[in-house]
Order: sequence, then structure tokens, then C-alpha cells
Amino acid sequence: MLAARNLRKSYGPHVAVDGVSFDIARGETIGLLGPNGAGKTTTVSMISGLLRPDSGEVLIDGRAVTGDTDSIKHKIGLVPQDLALYDELPARDNLEFFGALYNLAGARLKRAADEALDLVGLTDRAKDKVSDFSGGMKRRLNLAAALMHDPDLLLLDEPTVGVDPQSRNAIFENLETLKKRGKTLLYTTHYMEEAERLCDRLVVIDHGKVIANDTLHGLYKLLPVTNILSIELENPECGLRLAEVRAFAAVQSAELEAGILRIGVQNLAADAPAVLQWLVSNGYPYSHVVSDRPDLETVFLTLTGRSLRDS
Repeated sequence: MLAARNLRKSYGPHVAVDGVSFDIARGETIGLLGPNGAGKTTTVSMISGLLRPDSGEVLIDGRAVTGDTDSIKHKIGLVPQDLALYDELPARDNLEFFGALYNLAGARLKRAADEALDLVGLTDRAKDKVSDFSGGMKRRLNLAAALMHDPDLLLLDEPTVGVDPQSRNAIFENLETLKKRGKTLLYTTHYMEEAERLCDRLVVIDHGKVIANDTLHGLYKLLPVTNILSIELENPECGLRLAEVRAFAAVQSAELEAGILRIGVQNLAADAPAVLQWLVSNGYPYSHVVSDRPDLETVFLTLTGRSLRDS
């Protein structure tokens, strides 16, 4: 559905996007992740046609986007990070305005507005001015505006930023509905749990370059440790030496604190039984075992080496 090919964009000496390439299959949801300033919004702006790349190309449904008025762009719906709404107009008038830009009129325009309002749960506020809306309601209407022409590809640039948890959850439910309808979604976010829940694949960019492109399961394999065993030793004073544990072939890391041994392994099914048997055989019996794995935020910080809010 979408192919970004070697996109590059500079602002003077600063290279914002440096050779970004990725594909999105029809009906697939891709998460575009990266620290602030990594190049996410610039990438989305080039894909949508708001920015012209210095080099590279964007293909929609196999066809290169050639200019501002290219009809292939009708397949795109954009939900920008900054709200694109007219505060002094009612919600319905906002939607009908944007629908008219895509040549909708008459009964077709009214039907599209009705369906969009229903999806985002704003039917009962259709006649109210946007200036009277909460931040979360504006974000939902912003999403509705992008859906008026029933696009195949939806570009979402942090659509839940700055809203309360209830509104954020409502928007996320809207996106899950669109995903079930077969829409193709490109989704940028700082909320790792959203990306985990919604996305089929994740593209991580930093310093304007793609540094990872894989499923969540595939990204876990990039970590030095993909599973953690927390083992409660029966005798905390057993004299276990971490050097012994770390010398065991299956062990990637080992820490001991307050009688809890935390061991990092790559393959839980293959390595955990061997580690536990080794403990018992060497006189270190245990009473309780819990396994856990790093979350997406751990993967993100490992790949980028900095916190989410750093620039």
C-alpha cells in the first residue's frame, strides 16, 4: 500500500531524515517510533505530500506520488499532530468542509459526516462549536476529518498526544475499529503500550535513520536478554557466587539481591530447565520461579540509548 524509498530531507546543515525506507502492506498497521527530533513527523509530512523530499520517492498503491494535485493522494487520510480544525465552526461543518475538499457533496457528504461522527462518538455534539470542545474531543474530531473521503491509508502523527486517559482510550478504540475494517495505518506515538497493542510491525528511527524494522517479537531478539527468570532461593545465605552462575553457558546475565536470583536467558523453553537443574544439582534449591520479558520501552531505550523525552 505504501513504499517509502530513501527519503531524505535537510534544513540547511541539519539532516532531519537521512535515507528512510520502509514498506506497509495493505491492511497492515505500522508503528513509527523514535525520540523527539528523530525525524518521524518530517517522514510523515513527506509521505503525505506536505513536504517535498530532497531525494527519494513515495509510492502509494504501487504508484509514485508526482505532485500536490496527484489523484493518488485521495487514498491518503492525514491526522496531523497539530489540530487542523476551525474552532468557530460546529463539528459537522468542519467535517463537511473537509469532505467538500475531496469533492463530496449532497447526500454522500452528509452520510460521510454522519458515519465519521458516529465512529468517534460525537454525534450528539455535531452542532456545537469546536471551541467548546475538550482537548480529547478535538482530537477525536481531528481523526473524523481525516476519514471523510474513506481513505485506504491513514497517516496518524501522535493522534493521542496531550489528552486525558479516557479520551486516549476512546481514540485507540476508534483505531482498532479502523484496523478491523482493513484500513492501512501508519502510526507515530510516544506511548509504547499503544504500539504494542495496535501495531503489526514497528519501524524505529533515530537521527533520521531507520535503526530497526521488525515485529515486536523480532525486536525482542535484538536485546542481549529476552527473558528474565526471578528465582527465590530457599536459603538466601547459601553462598551462591554469581561468577559460577554467569559461567553457565545458558546464562546471559545474573544478579542476586535479598535472596532473589535474577537470570537473563535468550531461549526460555530451552534454557530455563537447564538453569534450574544446575541450581539444584549444585546445592542451591529454590522455592519459587517467575519468568518475565522486557517490554517495548526497554527495546526502544536499548536501541536509541536515550529516554523518550530527550531531543
